Amino acid sequence: MKLEVVSEIKNTGIMAIVRVKTKERAKEIAQACLDGGVNVLEISYTLPNAGEIIEFLKEEFKETMVIGAGTVLDSETARLAIMAGAQFIIAPNFKKEIAFSCNRYQIPYAPGCTTMTEMIEALEYGASYVKVFPVASHFGPSFIKTIKTPIPHMPLLSSGGVNIDNAEEWFNTGVECLGVGSLLTKGSYEEIKKNAASLVLSRDNIRKKD
Repeated sequence: MKLEVVSEIKNTGIMAIVRVKTKERAKEIAQACLDGGVNVLEISYTLPNAGEIIEFLKEEFKETMVIGAGTVLDSETARLAIMAGAQFIIAPNFKKEIAFSCNRYQIPYAPGCTTMTEMIEALEYGASYVKVFPVASHFGPSFIKTIKTPIPHMPLLSSGGVNIDNAEEWFNTGVECLGVGSLLTKGSYEEIKKNAASLVLSRDNIRKKD
């Protein structure tokens, strides 16, 4: 299961970062993303109902979506998220105890890292992806290329700074997945679906060149 989730995240290459208060809105966002071609969602634990939302979406969408937990700051929250059905764990920071928990349950872990030292240490503790955060949005796509030059096999999930106009530039860096917030969570069903489809087109345009 772990390898399947890691592979699906890479194949999709786009992850919607969702912070939502109601199940109804969560379902609307998820459906719009799915209909636009994005089937990977991160439900942020910045809100207290994150576990309920994960459990609800897993029941609603079954195997059609990959749903994980974000902003997981400690191993206790990681375990609660996994028990709620989270298929991956993401954090803005790297914490060894969370890595141990994810390894125990065979759940992919993507900790936020800024320096090469952090990134390599995270991989050594079993991280499936390294979340480039918060520096990606500040330095832009060139930062991804800087990392990929000495360590081309580094599995990167970049979070922040992505829009419709620069998505192809981001994908062209070789990044494995882009975390996207407002484009895939704000506005109507049709707007989210349209944005998702545009991002998928940008992804495909770059991948066709490879």
